[in-house]
Amino acid sequence: MTAGRRSYALYAVAFAVSLSIWFLAIRAPLWLDETGSYWEIYRGFWPIWARQGLTYVTYPDILWFFTRVLGTSETALRIPSVLAMLGALWALYRSAREFLEPDLAWIAVIIFSINPVVAFAAVDIRPYAFAALVINLSIWTALRLRRSESLRLAALFGLCSAFILYFQYLFAVILPALLVCFFAFPGKPRRIRWQQFAIAVAVFVVACLPLIPAVVNLFTTSGSHIFDVAPQFADLLWTLAPGWLPIALCVTATAAVTAALRARTKQEVRFDHRTALTCAALALVPVLTLYLISVATPLHIFTARHRLVALPGITLCWTLLLSPFRSRRLRLLFCAVLVVPTAVQTFRSPDATQHGYTWKYALQVAEKNASTDDAPVVICSDFPESDFVPMPMRSAKTSRYFAQLSYYRLTVPVIPLPRSLNTEAEQAGSEFLQEAESRHERFLALAFRPSYITLDWLSRKAADHYTVRPLGIFDSIKVLEFDPRPASSQH
Repeated sequence: MTAGRRSYALYAVAFAVSLSIWFLAIRAPLWLDETGSYWEIYRGFWPIWARQGLTYVTYPDILWFFTRVLGTSETALRIPSVLAMLGALWALYRSAREFLEPDLAWIAVIIFSINPVVAFAAVDIRPYAFAALVINLSIWTALRLRRSESLRLAALFGLCSAFILYFQYLFAVILPALLVCFFAFPGKPRRIRWQQFAIAVAVFVVACLPLIPAVVNLFTTSGSHIFDVAPQFADLLWTLAPGWLPIALCVTATAAVTAALRARTKQEVRFDHRTALTCAALALVPVLTLYLISVATPLHIFTARHRLVALPGITLCWTLLLSPFRSRRLRLLFCAVLVVPTAVQTFRSPDATQHGYTWKYALQVAEKNASTDDAPVVICSDFPESDFVPMPMRSAKTSRYFAQLSYYRLTVPVIPLPRSLNTEAEQAGSEFLQEAESRHERFLALAFRPSYITLDWLSRKAADHYTVRPLGIFDSIKVLEFDPRPASSQH
C-alpha cells in the first residue's frame, strides 16, 4: 500500500470514529423539543400545517414522510436527521475541495462531524440537520460561482439560500457572509456577475414568499420565545475553538517547527487573501451577529443549536490554518490529536447515550402509580410559551404545550399548569385543590426544574389536607404524590 493510500485509510478510520459518536444516542428517549416535533405529525399529514403554528414549514412534512416508511420508534424518527447531516458532510467536502487539497477536505469533514453541536443535531428530531445541509449546499454553490458563468447555478444558489430559512429563520444571519462569498472573487465580466446576482436574488425572494406569514407570526410573538440566559464570552470562544481543536493545531505547529529546525529549512506560509476573507466571513459574521444580539438585547439567541449556522465557516477556517503544513504526517498527527482524545472522552462519558433530558421515565412512574385508581396528574408545562396562553384544561393531552404526552402517553386525567408560578397557575391550582379535597382524591404532580417553585407552592397549599411524598426525580423531572390525610388528622 502506497503512503497516499495509507493516509486516506487513516482518514477513513478517523471519519468512522467521528461518525460513531453520533450513534451513541440514536436510541435515546425523546427530549422535550423532539416530542414537539412528533406532536406536529402524529395526527397525520393534513393537520400538520395547522399544528405547526406557521413555523418551520418543511421539516414536519419530511418527518411525516419518513414515519410512513420507517415507523415512529426513537431510532426511526432520528434517521432523517442522520441522512441530512451525512448530506451536509458531503456538501462541506465539495466546498472544501474548491480551494483545498483532497486530504484537507477530509480533515474539514472530520472537524465538522466531531463537533458536539453537529453530533447532537445529527440525531436530533428537529430541523437543524436539514438546515446544516442547505447551508453547506449554499456555500458550495457560492464557491462554484467563482469560476462559473452559469445562470442556472446562480438560481440554485438563490434557492439553497432561501431554503435555509425554511428550516430556521435565525439562520438568516449567514446571508451577508454568502454575499461575501459571491462577490469576493473577481475574474468574471461585470455583466455576467450582475446577471447571476439578479437571478439569485429573484429566486430567493420568490422562494421566501410563503414564509411571510410565519415570519410575521414569529415577530408578533417574539417575547414568548425568550427563555435562555445571556451568553458569556467563554461561550463565544468555545464556539470558535471547540474541544481539542486548538490543542491539535498547536501540537501540529510545534511538530512542524521542530522538523523545520532539524532540517534547517524555512517554510513559507501563504494564504490566498480572498479565500481567507470568505472563510472568515462565513465563520465570524453569523456567530458574532448572534452573540451581539444576545448580549445587547433581551433576545438571548446564542444557543448551541443556533451556533450551528457558523460551524461550516469555522471548520473551513481551521482547515485553512492547517494548509501550510504540507507533510502528510503532520496532517495525520492533527487528526490523531483531535479525534482520539475526543472519542475517548465521549465514549467514557456516562451521558454519552443520552440525548437531552427526557420526560419518559417520570411519565412511566406517574402512569404506573396513578393508573391503579385513576388518580389525576398535575403537570407543569415545560414550554416557555405556556406562560403566555390560557391552559387547555380539557385537552391537555393533545396540546402542543404538553407535547411529551403525544409520545409518552398517560391514561389518567391530566391537570395542566403553566411553566411559571403566575396568576393563572395559582388560580387553576387552587381550583383543582378545592375539587380534589372535596372528593378526598389522591393525585400526583410533575414538573421540570424551572417549575419546582410551583410544586413547592402546591405542597404548602395542600399541607392541611394531604401528605406529600416524593416519588423521585427522573432526569430533573420531579414527581410528587399527594395522599389525602384521614379526616381526624386534618387541621
